[in-house]
Amino acid sequence: MMIRPVSFRMNTETAVNNYYQKVIEGLSEDKAQEQALAEFDNFVNKLRFHGIKVTVIDDTIDPETPDSIFPNNWISFHHDGRIALYPMFAENRRLERRDDIIEILKEDGFSVNQIKDFSPFEETNKYLEGTGSMLLDRTNHLVYAAISQRTDLDVLQNFCQEFSYKPVTFHANHTVAGKRLAIYHTNVMMCLTENIAVICLDSIDDTNEKASVIDNLKKTNKEIIEITEEQVNHFAGNMLSLTNDTNERFLVMSNAAKSILTTKQIDVIAKYYKIIASSLDTIEALGGGSARCMMAEVFLPKK
Repeated sequence: MMIRPVSFRMNTETAVNNYYQKVIEGLSEDKAQEQALAEFDNFVNKLRFHGIKVTVIDDTIDPETPDSIFPNNWISFHHDGRIALYPMFAENRRLERRDDIIEILKEDGFSVNQIKDFSPFEETNKYLEGTGSMLLDRTNHLVYAAISQRTDLDVLQNFCQEFSYKPVTFHANHTVAGKRLAIYHTNVMMCLTENIAVICLDSIDDTNEKASVIDNLKKTNKEIIEITEEQVNHFAGNMLSLTNDTNERFLVMSNAAKSILTTKQIDVIAKYYKIIASSLDTIEALGGGSARCMMAEVFLPKK
């Protein structure tokens, strides 16, 4: 499920702790929306060309939601027919939660049995931003989560209890103006698939936490592809694996992410997945997110 933007721009409310957002000098808001829309449509067309079903839902003009293009932060879908709604750090991002989107998915043939709403945690300033905060190993019922201002341990534990997951927690940092600061979302520095884990281990400063992450990945037979902080800055950790109706498997990323990967890293990916890459330069710069953030994978059963 993807949200087609109508008012995409740099969100100043999220920029306070998303250091991947960048101002593009001389780019008006109208031009930013125009470029982001073109990138979005081209991306969707590439996914559909490869047989991947995409449910595209148009954003609304009112209320204004500049980050609506990243729906995976406020909603997730699960095999048992449940939907989870999440507490969001930025107040204007809370407006992205839309009941009509769930109704559209029902009309599209998906079955919804229950909606679990974690958003009341916002009242106590505790946040968990969906599959941005959490990488779900749905097969082994593990959640990898880098604790930060947007990934609160209490909310995470509530999620794990409700959905029967075991948390693997750690702290992930990057260097900003000479300081080690928290990476705002786990899925920026780590991508998890059935076969591989693309991860910036250098961002996990605590040796015990790093060892725990590596141990859990190895126990669940993930081949580890280690990436650098520079590669993270080009969104090489922000990827998602998808499957089409003929069971072809793809790893989806931006052009920027693919271009920063080494030949050796690409060779490991190619053992398991075909790569789909698309230009997302405007979205990445202004939004501080990339391909994975734009897709909320739908695991709901069909009616």
